[in-house]
Amino acid sequence: EVLASTAEQCGGWTPERTDRLRWLQVDLRERVEVTAVATQGRFGSSDWVSSYALQYSDAGRAWKQYRLDDSTGTFPGNANADGVVHHKLSHSIRTRYLRFLPLGWSAEGWIGLRVEVYGCSYKSDVADFDGRSSLLYRFNQKSMSTVKDVISLQFKSQRADGVLVHGEGQRGDYITLELHQGSLALHINLDDAKMHPSSGHVSVSLGSLLDDQHWHSVLIERFNKQINFTVDRLTRHIRTGGLGDSLEVDYELSFGGIPLPGKPGTFLRKNFHGCMENLYYNGVNIIDLAKRKKPQIYSGNVTFSCSEPTAVSATFLSSSSSFLQLPADPAAEGAEGEGVSGRWSAGFHFRTWNRDGLLLWSGLQRSERLLLLLADGQLRLTHYRSAGLSNGQWHSILVSLNGLQASVSVDNEPASSMLLGDHAQLGSTVLIGGCPAAMANQGCRNPTLAFQGCMRTIIINNHPVDLYRVQQGILGNYSELQIDICGIRDRCLPNYCEHDGECSQSWSNFHCDCSGTGYTGATCHNSIFEPSCEAHRLTGSASGFFSIDPDGSGPLKPTVVYCNMTEEKVWMVVGHNGSAPVSVKGSSLQKPHVMKLNYSATLQQLSTLLHRAEHCQQEVLYRCRKSRLFNTWDGTPLSWWLDRGGERRTYWGGFLPGVQQCSCSLNDTGLLSYKDHLPVTEIVVGDTNRTGSEAVYKVGPLQCYGDRFLWNSASFYQESSYLHFPTLQAELSMDISFYFKTTAPSGVFLENLGVKHFVRVELSGPSVVTFAFEVGNGPVVLTVKSHIPLNDKQWHYVRAERNVKEASLQVDQLPLRFLEAPSDGHNRLQLNGQLFIGGTASRQKGFLGCIRALNVNGLTLDLDERAKMTPGVSSGCPGHCSSQNRLCHNRGRCIEKSSGYVCDCTHSAYGGPHCQKEVSVSFESGTSVTYTFQEPFSVMRNKSRQSSAIYAQSSKSRENVAFRFLTTKAPAMLMTVTTYHQQYMAVILAHNGSLQIWYQLNREKQPDVFTPTQHSLANGKLHRIQPKDEIDLLSLSFPGRAGVDEEVLQAGSRGFIGCLSSVQFNHLAPLKAAILNRGSSLVSVLGNLVESNCGELADKSSSRSLSENRGKERLKNSEQSDSAVIGGLIAALVLVALSVLAVMLRFLYRYRLQHSQQTPSVKEKDHPSQPELNYRTQLSLHSSIRDSRKEYFI
Repeated sequence: EVLASTAEQCGGWTPERTDRLRWLQVDLRERVEVTAVATQGRFGSSDWVSSYALQYSDAGRAWKQYRLDDSTGTFPGNANADGVVHHKLSHSIRTRYLRFLPLGWSAEGWIGLRVEVYGCSYKSDVADFDGRSSLLYRFNQKSMSTVKDVISLQFKSQRADGVLVHGEGQRGDYITLELHQGSLALHINLDDAKMHPSSGHVSVSLGSLLDDQHWHSVLIERFNKQINFTVDRLTRHIRTGGLGDSLEVDYELSFGGIPLPGKPGTFLRKNFHGCMENLYYNGVNIIDLAKRKKPQIYSGNVTFSCSEPTAVSATFLSSSSSFLQLPADPAAEGAEGEGVSGRWSAGFHFRTWNRDGLLLWSGLQRSERLLLLLADGQLRLTHYRSAGLSNGQWHSILVSLNGLQASVSVDNEPASSMLLGDHAQLGSTVLIGGCPAAMANQGCRNPTLAFQGCMRTIIINNHPVDLYRVQQGILGNYSELQIDICGIRDRCLPNYCEHDGECSQSWSNFHCDCSGTGYTGATCHNSIFEPSCEAHRLTGSASGFFSIDPDGSGPLKPTVVYCNMTEEKVWMVVGHNGSAPVSVKGSSLQKPHVMKLNYSATLQQLSTLLHRAEHCQQEVLYRCRKSRLFNTWDGTPLSWWLDRGGERRTYWGGFLPGVQQCSCSLNDTGLLSYKDHLPVTEIVVGDTNRTGSEAVYKVGPLQCYGDRFLWNSASFYQESSYLHFPTLQAELSMDISFYFKTTAPSGVFLENLGVKHFVRVELSGPSVVTFAFEVGNGPVVLTVKSHIPLNDKQWHYVRAERNVKEASLQVDQLPLRFLEAPSDGHNRLQLNGQLFIGGTASRQKGFLGCIRALNVNGLTLDLDERAKMTPGVSSGCPGHCSSQNRLCHNRGRCIEKSSGYVCDCTHSAYGGPHCQKEVSVSFESGTSVTYTFQEPFSVMRNKSRQSSAIYAQSSKSRENVAFRFLTTKAPAMLMTVTTYHQQYMAVILAHNGSLQIWYQLNREKQPDVFTPTQHSLANGKLHRIQPKDEIDLLSLSFPGRAGVDEEVLQAGSRGFIGCLSSVQFNHLAPLKAAILNRGSSLVSVLGNLVESNCGELADKSSSRSLSENRGKERLKNSEQSDSAVIGGLIAALVLVALSVLAVMLRFLYRYRLQHSQQTPSVKEKDHPSQPELNYRTQLSLHSSIRDSRKEYFI
């Protein structure tokens, strides 16, 4: 029904002055339930309100602003004077007074407003508690035991602490509902505290800033252990621990306080101070019983009408221009120009989230100033400090001046004092919250920011300040203030930080700390981990333990798996606690042997991993003697295993579900490969209780390969065609990523519409991608323009994200475009139509081309399957490069052509049409290749100690290095990597031919050495070092020893004589560059460099990889070890970071200098004809570049 209307008024309401300080107040005569409002402009005029805020109050004071479900406080208004705009409130208001505050109005006229208010009558029972009283509901019997409870009430209070509900039993059960620092806490225990101490206790807090003297609703629903706890539309679902299901409360349940202190289960001794309304316990109206003075209710000093607060709050809105200017002595009215001498004090209460802000300023005599401010969350009065005041709670401040002494007291704590330079003589003005620009010449400037927050109970020189007089312009002056309202909000409630991100806030914004969560982004939405081992392979990673996140930004946390990259297929290995063989004796069907397998991932994570993989398997070994798997008479299984769903399975390795057999009666070793049943979660053996009976089983790790979603794709052939999926669920956060290739100049990749909202990603031009959406604040469009055409029939990557803080768009490796969301705008994306892929609902502007790996909020849409049943769309993508078959090997990049494809081998150490041809070079005595890396200029020129430390830290990252070599000479230098920070790493063959890796991270310490193999490799055979052999030197470092340079120097002096091939360092191929780019300034070649074929120089049948001997052993032990060591050899090159030959030359020079002084028989001048020494002398010519470049020496 219509509760109030201005339609009968002539024309409508227009204030005398048009600004944001005007409002229209409506008195509804009594508390009613308001469900909707409507506005209209002033009749027959050009006056209307285009936007407004709505405030409400029970008593015409202490107002509160109404906010929509997305925390927006602005209502759209009218666009003309005649139209009516209705707003149905998302949650109703129970109030007597309403205020309409215009925020925007007609550009052609003034503020003009007609309003109607809709709702219904509201009746309630209220009780007022004074902080020393309570209501006791006494049971008819001694104890009340319940398995189901419902408690509901509304309350309002100005106190941050107090007990609302409490009950307890002698055996230790209790329930307590209390206000604690403005939040509502529920404590409950259902267990016998003597038999099960603390096992059934649960505590949960909900809500924030509940001490605002406005009504808040509470609902507690319990059934056995399940509890729903709701405060103001926020609900937490909790479950109690322990064994008990019932709540046993003795004698009585108290409301508003605990009458007798010191009872078990008492969490807070302060009683509730405020009002309760419609208090129900299991259907019983407690306040109604008390009003009717029923015998089961004992009432303390409780009244049945709600008292209203006397304190008036003020909200400081702006961090730059808010201030409240007051006379230093309010009692001496008219004496504005006089100062105050002698005793003076000022006090007030404040609450804020900001860590910085000016609280109080006043000028003293001469050039001194009295300054009270918040700085980094600490209160400062000149040199005085008090911390922890920016937590949103009310805090009281009292500042006093007395002669030479200034003192300040916080929250009624003992005052702290400081001495002034002279007797205090205060100026005529006191400024609270900030400094106006007009006072700058008097020395009043905001040292940090103006105060943003609420203040109340302002007392100057023992005189309370009447803020209503300030509002009316009678007392003082102000700017950017709202009086009689505290507008503080908790922006961390609800918590928009995802994945356990920690929320912190200021007055106008919030921040998410994602540290340690495994996620990143403004709201901790994006996973920092790859979704699969296959994705890790595409990044060039070697075998090792990796954290993977198969559902991306979805709810599941990352898990650690082992990725085996040593084969063509990339295997993901998930271990468990039962990898060792288990022998079983003495088990029967009545007392079977049971082994539960606990995996390193949860069942939900395993399910997602299995769903994403192409193929999964698990090896089960079963050997038995006089033990049966099945009863031969009736087929009853005597041993079985459970799948991930807990279902019993009786088939064994080598057979499919439904076949109750194993492949061999006595020794069965086979693979379980039906993904829907994997992994094995439990083994049950029940027939080994006869004499000589025994069973031995072993369950291997879960192994999977492939990623079904990386190449899940669809091709769109008609502009009117599209794929449709269910509505995008992305109210608060959304991320969309995919790859596309096309020759069309434009087309819509994705679109989802709502009534007013929408989201769209499209190719709007040959080199332009746009991301557009609308959440109620007006359309938002982000655009990324590429310097090259995107319709070049090559794969391009797009990622669009939107959350409550910002929106962003990424295309390939182009700069990220992002836009911050308004802090007080609408933030919920309301969609209701279908999600269209490759087209739109209007069948226009459709996409022509191919889309693959479309991921939305961590879920990959199955384009391939949906395309099979859609006309104009086909599953998969045409073209050679769209398949999963690796056409280009060894890091070669596949590029589509109109009549085929080509392999770009630029970043591969191999050549040929498929990047498979080895590039081999024969090294003679005195031959060397030096490759100089080009590093960022900022790094090159910054050679301070700090940059060195940073550089050292960055050098800890892994590097991918691969090469093959053949030689018969030892010692020999295969490779060195050095930096201008005098760090180095060298791969050599020692005197005995064994491979050694030397490295030095700190020039002040001795080098370290690592020997991956002890046998000689200088045997004329071809040896291969591959990326799979990469290890982490940081985890396999051994202490060095004095004089370790000697072997490196000898190896360096001998150089390398033999054959090197296919040298790869990260994305560079130094040896290939030396052959193909002889004139490059990055490559320096000394001696005779001859292209060769290492394979023809050795018996290929005897050539082997250094890692092959240890590969099986490492895989065997990988289930029990958390080491990241996968291969054995080449780690060496992990520590590289970027290089210069200079350091090694310095070592050679020092070695020569030492021996020239100690051992004359080996002086260089005695052996002038040795080619190694000539080579060493030639290398010294390059020392001039050692301080500005890094080199890689072969």
